[in-house]
Amino acid sequence: MQQKIGIIGIGKLGLCFALNLERAGFEVLGVDLSEDYVAKINQKKLKSFEPDLEALLEKSTQFKATTELKDILTDAYQQLFILVATPSPPDGGYDHTQLEDLANDLIAFGKREQGIDLIVSCTTMPGYCDEFAAKLAPYNYSVSYNPEFIAQGTIIRDQQRPDMILIGEANAAVGERIEHIYRKMCDNVPTFCKMDRLSAEITKLSINCFLTTKISFANSIGDLCYRVGANPEKVLKAVANDSRIGGRYLSYGFGFGGPCLPRDNRALGKFAEANDYPLLIGQTTDEVNRRHLDFQESWYLAKYAALEPIVFDYVTYKKDSVILEESQQLALAVRLAKAGRKVVVKGQRIVIEELIKRYGDLMTYEEVAV
Repeated sequence: MQQKIGIIGIGKLGLCFALNLERAGFEVLGVDLSEDYVAKINQKKLKSFEPDLEALLEKSTQFKATTELKDILTDAYQQLFILVATPSPPDGGYDHTQLEDLANDLIAFGKREQGIDLIVSCTTMPGYCDEFAAKLAPYNYSVSYNPEFIAQGTIIRDQQRPDMILIGEANAAVGERIEHIYRKMCDNVPTFCKMDRLSAEITKLSINCFLTTKISFANSIGDLCYRVGANPEKVLKAVANDSRIGGRYLSYGFGFGGPCLPRDNRALGKFAEANDYPLLIGQTTDEVNRRHLDFQESWYLAKYAALEPIVFDYVTYKKDSVILEESQQLALAVRLAKAGRKVVVKGQRIVIEELIKRYGDLMTYEEVAV
C-alpha cells in the first residue's frame, strides 16, 4: 500500500516537492486556496517556467490537488508538509500570518485521535516553530522544521539531489520518519542533519547568509582588482583553489539578489539584534553589496562611450530566470539608463512585458526565445 503524504501550500515550491514525492512512489494530495489553480493542476494544464515541472505533472498518476483542507485531515495522511508563503515585511524577518491562519484552521477541526506529523518547510524566524508546536500540541500534532535549499530554475533537480537534508525534529521518531521519506525521494544519498527546531531555523538562515558573505567578498576583491589594474578572474580562481575555501559562489559578477538570499540575510540580522548580538558580518555583507552596485555603475559609465549601447543579456536576478526581485543587474541597468545611456535589455517575453510596465521606454528591449 502506498504511503500517503499531504502538502499544504502547492505554489511553485510546494508543487515541485509534491511531484518529486509522487515520482518516488508516494500518493500525494496538495491543498491550495485557488480553485482555478487547483483545476489547472488536476487537468494538467498548468503552465510553468520552472524546468521539468510540466513534464512531471503530465506523467503523474498519484498526485491530485484540492481546495479543501479537510481532505487531508484523515487518518490516511500521517505526514503533512507545510509550504505556505512567509513573505518579508519592510523591516525584515518573516511574516507568519499564513502559518497562524493554518494553525487556527487545524484547531477548528478539533483534536486528532492519533498523532500527526506537521513538517514546516517554509522559512520561519528562529523560535517561531516552537511557538507553532506549543499551539498545536494539545490537538495531537507534532511539529518539525524541514526547510528547502533550492534555487529558482533548478527546484526539481535540487530537491532530487540535495547536499543536505536539515531536520529540526519534534522528536527522534518523527525525525526518522522524515528521513525515510527523503531517502525514498532523493536520487542521491544526502547528509541528514538532525537537531532541535530552533537550531534548524538558525541553520537555514546561516547557510544563505554565508553564501551572501562569499558573494560580497568575491565582488569586493574584484572591485579592488579593477581599481588597481589587477585581474579579478585570476585572483579569485587562485583563492578558490585553496581547499579550505572552494570556488562555488566565489566569482566576480553582479551582487546577490532574488527572493531568498537578501531576505535570509536580513532575517538573521533582525533575529540577532532582537537577542542583543548584532551580526556585524551580515551587516557588512549587505553594505558591500550596495557599494558593489555603486562601483559597477561608475565602472560602466567610464568604460562605455556616451553614445555606445550598453547591452544586458539578462536583468533577472540570475540567468535563465524570469524573477526580477531584488535584481542588482536590473538596478544597474536602470541607473545607467537614468544617467542618459542607451541601455539594451534582452529577455524572455514575460520579462520584457514586466519591464515595459515598470519603466516604459527608459530602456530598449530585445525579446529572446526560450
